[in-house]
Amino acid sequence: MDSAESILAGKYPARAHAAKVAEYLKNKQAGADGVIYLESQKTRMIEDNDEPQPFRQRRYFFYLSGCALPDCSLTYHIRTKHLTLFIPPIDPESVIWSGLPLSPAEALKRYDVDAVLPSTELNAYLTAQAAPSTTVWAIQGQVSDHVTFLAFGDKDFTRVKEAIEECRVVKDDYEIALTRKANAISAIAHTAVLKKVKHASNERELEAVFLERCIANGCREQAYHSIVASGPNAATLHYQKNDEKTKGRWNLLLDAAGEYECYAADITRTFPISGKFNHESRQIYNLVLRMQKECTEMLKEGVMWDDVHARAHEIAIDGLLELGILRGNPVEIFQNRTSVAFFPHGLGHYLGMDTHDTGGHPNYEDQDSMFRYLRVRGKLPAGSIITVEPGVYFCRFIIDPYLTDPTHSKYIDEKVLDRFWNVGGVRIEDDILITRGGYENLTTALKEVDEMERVINS
Repeated sequence: MDSAESILAGKYPARAHAAKVAEYLKNKQAGADGVIYLESQKTRMIEDNDEPQPFRQRRYFFYLSGCALPDCSLTYHIRTKHLTLFIPPIDPESVIWSGLPLSPAEALKRYDVDAVLPSTELNAYLTAQAAPSTTVWAIQGQVSDHVTFLAFGDKDFTRVKEAIEECRVVKDDYEIALTRKANAISAIAHTAVLKKVKHASNERELEAVFLERCIANGCREQAYHSIVASGPNAATLHYQKNDEKTKGRWNLLLDAAGEYECYAADITRTFPISGKFNHESRQIYNLVLRMQKECTEMLKEGVMWDDVHARAHEIAIDGLLELGILRGNPVEIFQNRTSVAFFPHGLGHYLGMDTHDTGGHPNYEDQDSMFRYLRVRGKLPAGSIITVEPGVYFCRFIIDPYLTDPTHSKYIDEKVLDRFWNVGGVRIEDDILITRGGYENLTTALKEVDEMERVINS
């Protein structure tokens, strides 16, 4: 197997992605022909300010171009398989402030496209490619006002978005290498936080450590806003403040990862602020680690993700029964969904250019509380990357209604539960590549208790 670095020495496979999307369109519509048209994100200014907003490339455009520049567009002719990138021409006034932009010749050398033209030639090019019998495929709301499709016989503004979202599920070797790289850099940053946590006094110090290590090692962007949650804050799934004191609290939940060339990692670790888990925290950590390991071992091509998620709940119920937090019949507890009080989210989601990547077909209207927030439903294909992130949380806002509901309260021992509130929450998350015969874990950040405690106390 080629190393990630050797794979990434080549070009992002834009033409292969375009051909894959075109094949999807042809499978959905026999004889589909015409031109796929996509635009990059535009340069947008901060309101009432002369500075641009932080730039994030449109993922649909990047998937067919590998180009992270703003104010660009592309066309892909389905029949001829010709991919053309359009980039802004030189603006002399902009050069004064920002330097020379990428030239067409440089862009052609950098990107996996057949031609590069200035964006001033776009409309003439589209007209030349059009015919009364052909279709232009574009995304609603992502076509600039000055672009004209008048010469095309048909215009479809829905299906190419669907096609790209579905094609993104199965990754090629280049995409896997990008994800592996994002994980490797993020693991460095996670280790740096382990080394710092015992000596920090505020969550924001630890966020700063993580960001510095990511940027220094090549992940200038974050895959998502870091969650740096100490003590009870870890009971909030997407805690955002990252500004509270850590002293005197038991644990830190760090859900943070870098983005490398538009591809995300997604990693969560939970560890003791003091350098050693107390008894209650260690009990919950061991349970969540067991949930993660057993569920990961179930993974391979064709496994039903819903079943893996259900198994995570069964393991959680068994563990909480052993600890005395739950009581009664495990089958009844499962059937009544009482475990959702402690594990309220889905086991994981697809990962790619977006942290919560496309193609998972969630059903947020599901009346079954155990599956409502499961972001992937159905069988996992080989080549997909999915997170496995079980958790057990002690959130009063979520649990209190269960304590007053006779359906659930009979299964929960409040006296035992009272010992665990300060655990806050424990989540452990890895990024898993699904293979034909099993899986590969792309995440290398430490998660075994002895290893984490050794680094914290080093």
